[in-house]
Amino acid sequence: MFWMYTGFVLLVVALLALDLGVFHRKAHVVSVKEALGWSVFWIALGLAFSGFIYYGYENHWMGLGLTRDMMTVNPVQVEGLGTVYNDGTSALVKYVTGYLVEKSLAVDNIFVISMLFTFFAVPALYQHRVLFWGILGALVMRGAMIAVGAKMIQEFAWIIYVFGGFLILTGIKMLLMKEGETDPNKNIVVRATRRLFPVTERFHGEHFFVRAGSSASHEAETPGAAVLPDRVVDSAKDGVLLATPLFLALVMVEFTDLIFAVDSIPAIFAITADPFLVFTSNVFAILGLRSLYFALAGMIDKFHYLKISLAFILMLVGVKMMAHKWLKEQLGENFNLYLLGVVVMILAAGVIVSLVKPPGGHSRPAAS
Repeated sequence: MFWMYTGFVLLVVALLALDLGVFHRKAHVVSVKEALGWSVFWIALGLAFSGFIYYGYENHWMGLGLTRDMMTVNPVQVEGLGTVYNDGTSALVKYVTGYLVEKSLAVDNIFVISMLFTFFAVPALYQHRVLFWGILGALVMRGAMIAVGAKMIQEFAWIIYVFGGFLILTGIKMLLMKEGETDPNKNIVVRATRRLFPVTERFHGEHFFVRAGSSASHEAETPGAAVLPDRVVDSAKDGVLLATPLFLALVMVEFTDLIFAVDSIPAIFAITADPFLVFTSNVFAILGLRSLYFALAGMIDKFHYLKISLAFILMLVGVKMMAHKWLKEQLGENFNLYLLGVVVMILAAGVIVSLVKPPGGHSRPAAS
């Protein structure tokens, strides 16, 4: 299995290097058309990988399907292999379901990222750079969380019910929570960052850090006007390392994903406890988050009922996690496939109701 993980990580690194080093080498404003094209590419790539999942688990390449999976109620004994928890079909259904759940939960992350970029007034020219490094950090954090979560489930089977209860409570909280204006400056992470580094008052190109007295410290952004003085740069001694507001935005994007991962990682474990399925579905869902943000950034307000759908999905997977044995007895071998269908219907309902019933409670007028 080591080489399977190594090969997958190398594939992801190559894709990210191609993305940043070739297609986004120069900072530019990502258009909706470009973002939609990249979104289609990442989604197609994630779904295409399901073909590898099917054949890999069907033929048990490098031990795929032999890792203990608590979400497989009736594992089978195969001569020469031992206990098989996932064959090609079951692994395929779990991967696609996990990918769809993680992708839908990532949409909620987009709402928060949009708010952060607005608050910090991050120029559209540099938003892709923040998201690229933010998502790279998110992949590392999620990989570590998945490894810890998988180990906990293997060692302490009862933790699965704790995760399930947590998801149900999170879904209920999401339904009851009122949206309001928040001030990231009051966030403990932002305050800690400001204590560690002096933060410039203005952006300095695409730099996360600048040194006082360097040429980069004079690249302050000013829309259509002369460069205004930056008192933090002017007052700092030459050579002192200074963080820019772009770095604060990056810190908050990373922190936001960490918070969302606390919800999404248990959600995927409700579908499968196989670490490779959990990791790959999570990675492909996250890889397309940047392009999805730019594709949806201008339309976020239209999908105001989507958060309700996401709350119901969290509660659904929480119930499934806690009652997986009973559901298997009642629904049979294909109960994961039924879960996939219900998730799709809940998401579709949230999108359709959002489009039909805009904010304010008035339905869209019929076309004459």
